[in-house]
Amino acid sequence: MLPSPPPISPARLHKLVTSQQDPLLALELVTVTSPTTTPHPSTLHSLLLRLARRRDHLPHALALLRRLPSPPSPRLLLPILLAVLRLRRPPQLFLSTFNSLFVSGPSPLPLHPQVLLRLLGVLSSTASHFPSALHLLRFVSSRLPLPAPLVLAAHNLLIDAAARSGHVAVSLSLFHRLRSLHVSPDADTYRILTQSLCRKAQVRTAATLLDEMLHRGIPADPLAYTTVLNALCRKKQLREAYRLLCLMRGRGVSPDIVHYNTVILGMCREGRPLDACKVFGDMAEIGCTPNAATYATLVNGLCVSGLYEKAEAYLVDMVGKGLVPHFSVFHSVIKGCCAVGKVDEAAQVMSWMLDLGVIPHVESWSSVIRCVCTDEDCIEAVLLQLVTGRRLGSSTISSNTLK
Repeated sequence: MLPSPPPISPARLHKLVTSQQDPLLALELVTVTSPTTTPHPSTLHSLLLRLARRRDHLPHALALLRRLPSPPSPRLLLPILLAVLRLRRPPQLFLSTFNSLFVSGPSPLPLHPQVLLRLLGVLSSTASHFPSALHLLRFVSSRLPLPAPLVLAAHNLLIDAAARSGHVAVSLSLFHRLRSLHVSPDADTYRILTQSLCRKAQVRTAATLLDEMLHRGIPADPLAYTTVLNALCRKKQLREAYRLLCLMRGRGVSPDIVHYNTVILGMCREGRPLDACKVFGDMAEIGCTPNAATYATLVNGLCVSGLYEKAEAYLVDMVGKGLVPHFSVFHSVIKGCCAVGKVDEAAQVMSWMLDLGVIPHVESWSSVIRCVCTDEDCIEAVLLQLVTGRRLGSSTISSNTLK
């Protein structure tokens, strides 16, 4: 019987192993010194990674993993499995390695959730490896006793990956597969699906999913409703969008400023600003405070339709609530007043704009000056108001508009 080698320190062994260019010789050093020296975890980590980077050394890496005194941590397993995945070999090598480690090999290792989710994320990020991600998910779901939260998280990950790649049918297939596994989808699952369906213009199916969420007792996701409302407006299905907005409160979802702004913008884009004003009025009934974007959309929409007096009223209301409009909102009203010959009103809006510290666009000045120059009787008065009457102009427009 050969005598045991003299003991060396773990630090000395680490230096010997990491300096050895041939990973098989480094492995032999660890094996020979194992009776007297316990290697440091970093030594084994380094050696395992080097072995896993070559296909002909992979069996030695797997054998070393099984000889570890305790189950390897996710921090150790993940780099090894990812190294196998990068071997430029068919994915079957990775899948067989996974199978031998966690399922069918001697003394299968426990599968940590972090390991599974990370592997699925890497596989699903590449189109060529996405089928392997699907295979891995089906394999572990059928062969290992995974907890329901992990099954759901893994399916959501691949549903999202498939949806981002435009494969809505694959996403729906994975969604229906959850039911066969007796795992209930959550709000994230429905949100991912509704977004992908809306991107594919399948708005009716997306709306059906929202109804299904309600019937299953799953808390509604406001973002999912925003996605469907936006899709309905883009498809010019404004009646359905407004109906869904009204139904939200009955479903336990309080519409917020984003939901209302989405519908108001859709109506103004289609030349229906008066309907948008009705939606604006609905906001007050439920206590949803409009923001600067709400007013800007409404004022611009009214101006495009020639409803300048009504636009002025909303502009006054906006400033009265402490919201400073963007110069483009003022410009819409100024341009509209000039278009119908309301020179005084246009000048008053300009003065008010200056009084609030908002710098007018050159087109705003041009509109007012062109309008003034066509009316010789008011040139002097209007120019004097623009130059010196800012305070007077802001109070005048407020009183005139509110009359």
